[in-house]
Amino acid sequence: MEKRLTFILNSTVINEEINPSLPLLDFIRKEKHLTGTKEVCKEGDCGACTVLLGELVDGKVKYKTVTSCIYPVGNCQGKHIVTIEGLNKSELLLQQKMFADEYASQCGFCTPGFIMSATSYLLNNTKYSHDGAINAIAGNICRCTGYHSIIRAVDKVIAELKDANESNHISYLIEKNVLPETFIDIEKRLKEIKLEQVEANEKSNIFIGGGSDLFVQKPDDLLERDVAFLEQQHLNYIVENNNRIELGGGTTFEQFKQSEILRKIIPTLERDIDLIASLPIRNSATIGGNLSNASPIGDLTIILLALSSTLILSDGKNERELLLSEYYLDYKKLNKKEDEFIKAVWFEVPQNNFHFSFEKVSKRTYLDIASVNSAMLIETDNNKIKNIFISAGGIAPIPKLLKETNKYLTGKGISIDTIDSALTVMQSEISPISDVRGSAEYKRLLLNQLFKAHFLKLFPELINEKEIYALE
Repeated sequence: MEKRLTFILNSTVINEEINPSLPLLDFIRKEKHLTGTKEVCKEGDCGACTVLLGELVDGKVKYKTVTSCIYPVGNCQGKHIVTIEGLNKSELLLQQKMFADEYASQCGFCTPGFIMSATSYLLNNTKYSHDGAINAIAGNICRCTGYHSIIRAVDKVIAELKDANESNHISYLIEKNVLPETFIDIEKRLKEIKLEQVEANEKSNIFIGGGSDLFVQKPDDLLERDVAFLEQQHLNYIVENNNRIELGGGTTFEQFKQSEILRKIIPTLERDIDLIASLPIRNSATIGGNLSNASPIGDLTIILLALSSTLILSDGKNERELLLSEYYLDYKKLNKKEDEFIKAVWFEVPQNNFHFSFEKVSKRTYLDIASVNSAMLIETDNNKIKNIFISAGGIAPIPKLLKETNKYLTGKGISIDTIDSALTVMQSEISPISDVRGSAEYKRLLLNQLFKAHFLKLFPELINEKEIYALE
């Protein structure tokens, strides 16, 4: 099962036969005995295992954070992995000193992860802000400090770096004691690494994108299986051509969020994706992997359903297209062959007067699984519904495009009466169950409210808030 992998760990070149399905955290701690990176939840939730991952993008090293407990070492091929040991110097770095000065570390178990996330923010930006820094460390949990001391420490670091240099940023951060000098030649060293393709044999039927689902569900099983690593196929892209937008199956959630192409269609994209996952998870989780996980409440699935998306499925030799709405047959049952994976997703660019809305209800506002979610794409003509696509999750065994509701609404005027009558149709085509996220009755009520919220948000001049929420 082992493959030859070559990458840089801190300042050391690793060139070894390694099982590519080994979680990076296990390689760091158990194989290389770098125990500063902590093992806590093993699910990517707490951020204690956060490391930096640097890769060449257009000839320059681009760094991001990943949770090493659910990130496969096979995806580290040709990259620079940095643990807390790779940052340490004989003296404290600026960010470490501020954490110490502000008493932002108590038991210390979460501190390495916070330092890595803060460092990644400083690496990836030159115009720093309080909100940007908070977003960068949002995937890190502390059970001691109450966070205020951590926030003060991060704010003080930002205040020290107001004159950040875009043209020679690494050198600037080294000069400001944010990075050790070992970072200065990483770009040159990565370019010198000769890579071998990490391939699985032809019998592979397990495909790994970022690993954020599979390494939670069955990490031990993956170690015994021949796995195909889709990262090696360079499927992380978003392109627009001839009124069609195509997203590679390896595109990450963060790439989805940052896409200027997609923001033209979904103006609230940044806010919507921030509701879904923390930055380290968004940096690794892929569109293809997320769709194939087949969660009935997958947020991205609901968004792409409302965009009338089509999948391009591949077995490595042959390709076929399938509507996303036809991909889900039953709970966790997919309309695909074992040796197929999602190579890409595409949808037509909406024309004329269109609006998009995404709504989600969860126990926590951020970084939580939905109880019920919904998205709506609507095209209008003189306040009449020309085309409409409403999707919903948490209300059936599968993420669902509400086809009967969409059919009923098409051609009707936007009014309280139209919405009222459509609610009855919508309720007839859902079948929620009671579980830990709420009773079936509660989920029916939630979807009603989200349905109303779509119209109220998009058409406030046509819909009266008091009237719409008075509807049963």
